[in-house]
Amino acid sequence: MSSPLNPFVSDLLASYEHVGGLNNRDAHNMPSTRAVGQICEDLLQLLFPGFHDDDAVHHGSLAELTNERLNRVTERLADQVRKSVRIGNPKKPTGKTPPIMQKFCKALPEVRELLRTDIEAAFDGDPAALCREEIILSYPFIEAISIQRVAHRLHMFGAPIIPRMMTEWAHSRTGIDIHPGAIIGSHFFIDNGSGLVIGESCRIGNSVKLYHGVTLGARSFVRDEEGHIIKGGKRHPDVEDNVTIYPNSTILGGKTVIGKGSTIGANVFLMHSVPPNSLVVYEEKQLTILDKGTKPKKAQL
Repeated sequence: MSSPLNPFVSDLLASYEHVGGLNNRDAHNMPSTRAVGQICEDLLQLLFPGFHDDDAVHHGSLAELTNERLNRVTERLADQVRKSVRIGNPKKPTGKTPPIMQKFCKALPEVRELLRTDIEAAFDGDPAALCREEIILSYPFIEAISIQRVAHRLHMFGAPIIPRMMTEWAHSRTGIDIHPGAIIGSHFFIDNGSGLVIGESCRIGNSVKLYHGVTLGARSFVRDEEGHIIKGGKRHPDVEDNVTIYPNSTILGGKTVIGKGSTIGANVFLMHSVPPNSLVVYEEKQLTILDKGTKPKKAQL
């Protein structure tokens, strides 16, 4: 059928032939960003029954509802994991998906227990929090850390790509970017959280509190003889127990350790370790505060 768009269709088809890496023409499905996003929505319902539902969840129906939801989530998640492990050789079964999914299901109660400690940390650490229900329903960091804690388990169990897709879904909704590879202890709290970044190889202890704009990033990238970045390795800092890092601070480097009990003030830039119980602050060279009602005197000529 003739159409004024036919020349543009021909140009696109030619692009598919000549520009590699942007299209999948191997007659098999890739993991779906839309499907992974829906799975994340359903996981939040599974982790917090009654908090992400339009209708009330009654105790008498909870067992049946949980069975239904877990089966639905695992079936669709297994399909996405299966596609991810077959990338590069789509026609060859790997046998990796069933054990990944079995470990995933077993880990969900552990994830819920960690999330309970995160909610407690938020309630204890934020004077604006009136109740725990408010935290679950309205704090973006709960959504971000819930998805990251689930995605981290999938990452540890060997599922490729899907964990990163999950945390990027949460990132797009909350502004909080936590790589699924990051190891995060209990009682974790992010206050506000907008613009926060936690890199892949970060190790964060228990009872750590971070504010918006904090970056736990890489200092530099090791390259091979041809100049290509070497993947993996310890590139991001460690934060030990009971550390607080205030807004817009940047801490870089795989060898950087923030010692237990330390406080990092706002707008600090660090590329080296600090010992336990340190207070690190950025001191302004000059700060002037004037009374706006008092006009400055003119200089006498």
